[in-house]
Amino acid sequence: MVKSDDGRPDRKPSTRLVRVGRDEALTGPFVNPPVVHASTVLFPDTDTMLSRRQRYLYGRRGTPTSEALETAISDIEGASGTVICPSGLNAVSTALLSALSAGDEVLIVDCVYGPVRHFADTVLKRMGIDTVYFDPAIGTGIADIISERTAAVYLEAPGSLTFEMQDVPAIAGIAHDRGATVLFDNTWATPFFFKPLAAGVDLSIQAGTKYLGGHSDVNLGLVAANERHWPALKEAHGTMGLCAGPDDIYLGLRGLRTMGVRLERQMQSALTVAGWLQDRPEVARVLHPALPDDPGHALWKRDMGGACGLFSIILDGWSLDDTKSLVDGLDLFGIGASWGGFESLAILADPRKQRTAVPWAAEGPLVRLHIGLEDPGDLIADLKAGFDRIAAA
Repeated sequence: MVKSDDGRPDRKPSTRLVRVGRDEALTGPFVNPPVVHASTVLFPDTDTMLSRRQRYLYGRRGTPTSEALETAISDIEGASGTVICPSGLNAVSTALLSALSAGDEVLIVDCVYGPVRHFADTVLKRMGIDTVYFDPAIGTGIADIISERTAAVYLEAPGSLTFEMQDVPAIAGIAHDRGATVLFDNTWATPFFFKPLAAGVDLSIQAGTKYLGGHSDVNLGLVAANERHWPALKEAHGTMGLCAGPDDIYLGLRGLRTMGVRLERQMQSALTVAGWLQDRPEVARVLHPALPDDPGHALWKRDMGGACGLFSIILDGWSLDDTKSLVDGLDLFGIGASWGGFESLAILADPRKQRTAVPWAAEGPLVRLHIGLEDPGDLIADLKAGFDRIAAA
């Protein structure tokens, strides 16, 4: 893999986002790499093709476009290599399949993204791989549930919908002592705010669909691996014939350049909105690890350098119909399953349907909010109008 011209660790994070992946061998005199649409790659002669002594072999195996993004992500993650997948969920499944074999057991945190649970309960189950879900707060207690068959431990912090933190270094250390691979979904923090590999993780996963793209117009997934697990990841990815389109890759690389600025703005706006919501009588709890009174705040403060714009609220004793009416009536919050773009979103969710190790109990319905790039004052006014409308009904 060709290194970028400036992946130096002494550079500040925002500087590195601008500089990584810009090798002149890939871009020539241009700032951005070419968008290469290619399947067939030609060789000068038969001997070169048979020996595979050529930088590019086949479109699915890599082009200047994909190499630029792979190199950039590897630099900012501190990884030995990165693969690009057509979606975040595919990145998860590829990472899991690279670490698991028939007859293995995988431990997965109970607050995991719902489609990952579905993959484990269907595809992995058909492969003879057992899944054990565990309490996000387990910490060093993970040692009590690791068995001789445990080949991997899967983490996601903070958790989807409910935003629990996990003690990543402690869990990773114990898992490694038992010979298990550690995987981590880093979509929420991104490698701008958290470096999973430096915390002991083997495979760092992110849905580039979210903050990497940043504009709700791309589907991408990325997995970055440390030196030990890079060969297995590369083999699984290549053998399954996975690749993403060059236009999506290009948009992901373009989004990378401004990701730091967007994340900083969305973090501040989200904290402003979350702080306002904490003082509202309609809200029982705000689930956001960057808030000082959140149960996961100490872990967040220790491990992460920031937060994104995604968090949830628990409404205090609200009915389902009133909650639906609130979400449906918001003007500046769209209703959509993704997040990480420039627009704000609100969805109603029920974590009880996605928990098995630790039952979910709350004071009322859960609404997940994604704070975009709108003015936070306007977002607060929109939410206040929604609360007032329900109160007056």
